[in-house]
Amino acid sequence: MDETATATGITRKKVPDNEETIIKSLNPIVKQWFFSRFSSLSLPQKFGVYSIHCRKNILISAPTGATKTLTGFLSILNELTDLALCNALEERTYCIYISPLKALNYDIEHNLTVPLAEIEALAGRSLGLRVAVRTGDTTPKERAEMIKHAPHILITTPESLGILLQSINFRQHLTRVEWVIIDEIHALAENKRGVHLSLALEMLQHLSPGLCRIGLSATIAPLDNVAQFLVGIGRECIVADVQFLKELDLQVLSPVPNLIDTTYEFMHEKMYELIDKLIQEHKTTLIFTNTRAATERTVHHLKERFPHNYTDLLLEEDERDFTAGVQLQDAAGEQSQPVVSTPPQENVPIPFTQIKRVTAIGAHHGSLSKTHRHTIESRLRKGELKCVVCSTSLELGIDIGYIDLVILLGSPKSVARALQRVGRSGHQLHSVTKGRIIVLDRDDLIECSVLLKSAIEKKIDRIHIPSNCLDVLAQQVYGMCITQKYRLAEMFDLIRKSYSYRSLAYEDFLEVIKYLAGEFASLENRHIYAKIWCDAETGTVGRKGKLARVIYMTNIGTIPDQTGITVKVGAQPIGILDEIFLERLKRGDVFVLGGNTYEFLFSRGMVAQVTAAVGRKPTVPSWFSEMLPLSFDLAIEIGRFRRYMEEKFESGMRGQDILTFIHDYLYVDENAAQAICDYLHEQYEYSDIPHHKKIIIENYLSEDKKYIIFHTIYGRRVNDCLSRAVAFAISKMQHRDVEIGVTDNGFYLASKKYIPASRVFHMLESARFGELLNIAIDKTQVLQRRFRHCAGRALMILRSYKGERKHVGRQQVSSMILLSIVKRISKDFPILKEARREVLEDLMDIAHAKEIIEQVEQKQIEVKTIDTVIPSPFAFNIVLQGHLDLLRIEDRLEFLKRMHDLIVAKISLEQGKHPRETASRGEHTIQTRDRTADHYGRSIH
Repeated sequence: MDETATATGITRKKVPDNEETIIKSLNPIVKQWFFSRFSSLSLPQKFGVYSIHCRKNILISAPTGATKTLTGFLSILNELTDLALCNALEERTYCIYISPLKALNYDIEHNLTVPLAEIEALAGRSLGLRVAVRTGDTTPKERAEMIKHAPHILITTPESLGILLQSINFRQHLTRVEWVIIDEIHALAENKRGVHLSLALEMLQHLSPGLCRIGLSATIAPLDNVAQFLVGIGRECIVADVQFLKELDLQVLSPVPNLIDTTYEFMHEKMYELIDKLIQEHKTTLIFTNTRAATERTVHHLKERFPHNYTDLLLEEDERDFTAGVQLQDAAGEQSQPVVSTPPQENVPIPFTQIKRVTAIGAHHGSLSKTHRHTIESRLRKGELKCVVCSTSLELGIDIGYIDLVILLGSPKSVARALQRVGRSGHQLHSVTKGRIIVLDRDDLIECSVLLKSAIEKKIDRIHIPSNCLDVLAQQVYGMCITQKYRLAEMFDLIRKSYSYRSLAYEDFLEVIKYLAGEFASLENRHIYAKIWCDAETGTVGRKGKLARVIYMTNIGTIPDQTGITVKVGAQPIGILDEIFLERLKRGDVFVLGGNTYEFLFSRGMVAQVTAAVGRKPTVPSWFSEMLPLSFDLAIEIGRFRRYMEEKFESGMRGQDILTFIHDYLYVDENAAQAICDYLHEQYEYSDIPHHKKIIIENYLSEDKKYIIFHTIYGRRVNDCLSRAVAFAISKMQHRDVEIGVTDNGFYLASKKYIPASRVFHMLESARFGELLNIAIDKTQVLQRRFRHCAGRALMILRSYKGERKHVGRQQVSSMILLSIVKRISKDFPILKEARREVLEDLMDIAHAKEIIEQVEQKQIEVKTIDTVIPSPFAFNIVLQGHLDLLRIEDRLEFLKRMHDLIVAKISLEQGKHPRETASRGEHTIQTRDRTADHYGRSIH
């Protein structure tokens, strides 16, 4: 085996194992079953099966539909079959399979029971192998059966594993677990569910020292870090990276030939015509939007515009035969009839008395009922739907059958997410992965073109793995104390084996112990009592209270309760906001609700108090909470391309040579290259091109206020940090707040008075940047809300107690009182410290923001200030973002067109050219008007 080892114990497996060796390791019956189903071993199986057979920890990264799950299970099924045939199966759990989705768990159960039945048929006897699913939906009867007869293969979720580890009756079955499979590990590693799981795995390994860990992942980076997350510190792990084996057919598309000189009606009509054309050219299409509202809107418009394309004939007798009267609800909530996959043929006599038409398109997202989502998934598997439109709910590996085309409406904002989404097409091993990204503006065109290049060249964005989460630590320490007594040193060593706690300071660990042991007396006034005891002399901890296990098991988990926020003017309710949206608001922010503008004042519990703001422009778009952030790595790639283009313009390169460069660099066709060139050239001629090594601070005076636009192409998470730091410093200098708007491409500050934003930005110090942001977020909504989440995870606030569920509103009121108490106890109280860390490191990206400030200090990033009469082309969307709720889409397009014409006219006047064209600084003339083709990009095979 050709391997490359690293200092961390991670080994890159470069060459697959010998196929003959793998086949020899299989039981004859398992071998017979396998080759009755498959002609040969897949490449992931050649990399993974024998390593698992040899009990080696392994992370297998492969595209969707590349047989990862069977790779993980084949050796396990083989060995359990061996034991069963020898009558040596014991009454214990041998393998635990963990995935983030309950729906995926039931798919896996089906995908295991069917092969086991086929293997039993070949063996001519019952093997007695038990497979069971344990989730929150498991009935008490099923749970009792699992305790009585342990499942040999247990399928579960991270939260249910945590419960089982503390279960008196089930814990005995976990003492000699041999394999644990973590599926879709990329969906767990980047959030606190993954942190919780990493500690649960350490506890499982403590019970089962010989545990072999198997990670299954789609597209992800950095693989070495994810491998360490899988196995923990001090353990070896093989990484089998079998990515990009499938044929890729990716294109960036535009519904219109020109993205500027077009009307809303025309663009809207052509977009849906393009979508419908793509759907009709394929058997089954999956469409991803970036918001739930866009999902519903897309389904509605396709049904309305092309009713005959999205209805199938259904006979009443067929309904009885095929669907047993199952009723569906469409996205609008109206009841529709079930469908079958094959409608009756035309010109055939129909002896039935009733014919019905049903929809062949459906919506799928988290706000819809579980029954509706399951029905959509089932119909998709059966081939009964031509198209399903979803937001993010179908990104992971739920079995939805064969999809031959994936359409992305707008940029998915990260390379990994794009590949994950388009990977849902061609779900078989050797099928072509076919994806189309539809763009509607020039920023999207550049972003998606660079994304396409990065996907083809295997430049995957790195995920952020949270570290040292003190709220999750408190919950898990409590759980550990429930089962047994621990010495503090022993417990600390076990915790530090988790990759997520590899750098945990002993002082932070002791602060969590002090909180759990009730050493902060003032918390008892809020009914927060000691949950564990701690003997300082012996350094031993253990559980306290008869209800400890019940409290733990009814409050375990990391996903916070969420609900809508009631908006009121005085005592009068106005509407409902998402809690995530409220997090972003500060006093004075203006937003649109129900077509009217309101100014945010304050919130108390789950009520937001506002006042009418008639005639004022909104500062925060209503869709802000649903926006996906641009990944930092993709933002840097966009910045790098911008820099290359600036260098071409500066060098006086001929226009045709520039077009050739764009065409080759981005894998786009000539027309797309022309459109991109025109856009960047306008920015270059009018002002300057900002990029990852040049920040432009643009001062623009509008009719009613002054705008300072920071062109910082680093993604919204970084820009959130930079904007808050600058705005907070200004508020302290001038004793007044300023308006903030944040996008992926930059941010703006606005005020009716002079703002020394450029001077303040240069005053930011990397050494004190974290301290400044900690102060800046101290009284914000986002910290208040995140503190509630952290307090819930740390069991300061019990969501469930003695059978009663605490409403989210009461939780929030309790958390606000607690927040004021813990601030008086210590500014570094562990749960408050964690809330700040979560805001700055997980929600925002302080690490990369600090890097930007350091590079500015070291003159590695140039900062340039310009003044403009009209916003520069790149500034349009940054300034416009908050106003989109008031502007109709057609007015927005008209505004962009008008601004574009003004820019072209100004450039032309300065150069003495006709407004319809401007000259580049090279020998060749570049037309500033877009000549965008109907499709951008080439199929990549």
